[in-house]
Amino acid sequence: MNKEWKKNVILFLSSQTISLFGSLLVQYAIGWHITLKTQSGVMMTIAIICGFLPTFFLSPFAGVWADRYNRKILIVLSDSMIALSTFILAILFLLGYDAIWLLFVVSAVRALGTAIQIPTVGAFLPQLVPEDKLTKVNATYGSVQSLIMLVAPMLSGLLLTVTNIEKIFFIDVITAVIAVLILLLFLHVPVHAKALKNQSISYLSDMREGITYIKNHEFVKKLFLFCAIFFILVAPVAFLTPLQVTRSFGSDVWRLTAIEITFSAGMMVGGIIMAAWGGFNNKIHTMVLSNLVIGCCTFALGIVPVFWIYLFFMGLIGIVMPVFNTPFTVLLQQKIEGDFLGRVFGVFGMISSSMMPLGMLVFGPVSDFVKIEWLLIGTGFLLFAQSFFMLGSSVLLEAGKPGSKN
Repeated sequence: MNKEWKKNVILFLSSQTISLFGSLLVQYAIGWHITLKTQSGVMMTIAIICGFLPTFFLSPFAGVWADRYNRKILIVLSDSMIALSTFILAILFLLGYDAIWLLFVVSAVRALGTAIQIPTVGAFLPQLVPEDKLTKVNATYGSVQSLIMLVAPMLSGLLLTVTNIEKIFFIDVITAVIAVLILLLFLHVPVHAKALKNQSISYLSDMREGITYIKNHEFVKKLFLFCAIFFILVAPVAFLTPLQVTRSFGSDVWRLTAIEITFSAGMMVGGIIMAAWGGFNNKIHTMVLSNLVIGCCTFALGIVPVFWIYLFFMGLIGIVMPVFNTPFTVLLQQKIEGDFLGRVFGVFGMISSSMMPLGMLVFGPVSDFVKIEWLLIGTGFLLFAQSFFMLGSSVLLEAGKPGSKN
């Protein structure tokens, strides 16, 4: 049994890593193509909204699906949908139809696939991994993802300089096919209990049950509230830093590549640290530490005049991101009942997919007449302050203790 779960985890994470590699190549290519062609905060905001808004609308339904149906098949279907949309885009570009709005449309379709994957992967991992190994597996997976995020921007930047963008699209199609075949042919996992039952109630009733479950768990409500504020405040550092670098340091592709590589290298290191350390005994303390550092570094990105120092703080943000993400994910996986995991992660998908675009509805247009540096200084200060409110929540601190009940 010990070897069996490890084999299944390796197969699953391998398929998702291969799929992620192709997806990131396309993601960076699309983002940089829009940035370099338009240099417009408004156009970047439109692209971000197209990439997140569909996730918001589909996530509550996807969360229900993740609890009602075979989670492995849902992941296969979402990977296939993303690959098909990218394949169609590549063909259109080859035929000369290369309008910016096509990139917006495909970003929206890819976001639908993401909406399915967020709750499904979050709920699927506890089916594969013993509870006491969740922190190590989630952190290791995060570190592997970061390694791909380190390689992908370098390769994407190189490919953009030597070839056309549609060839990058085809790479994504190939990696998605490989990932799907691994899941279908080699990963054999029993379907979770709820999916085997006769689904006697409607989607909306299932969804209402999930909302009621969250309402009855104070720590989930508080945790999601803090995450919603966090996502709004990190919107400038997440999305406007490439535009800031283009305006303040130069529009060279290597600079855009450098900030992505530095951030991803930091995340890889952070994932390794979390896999080895596991965080403080209280998971909330670990998340607060990360939030404090992110706030300070975001503030610093608004004041440093030298690009190499700028990269240092970007790398530091990367290091502490897994220190926030890992205990958050494990906290939900350990304390939420298995039959509700999909719906809880579905609601989280709604929050994560809506708060950043809402923030960008303000920060994006404002960045065309207010220096991005000022936006980073302001949001960095607010992130720092938020940490102390989080630390003052007795409900969260109690939930974060090892072995505490939900």
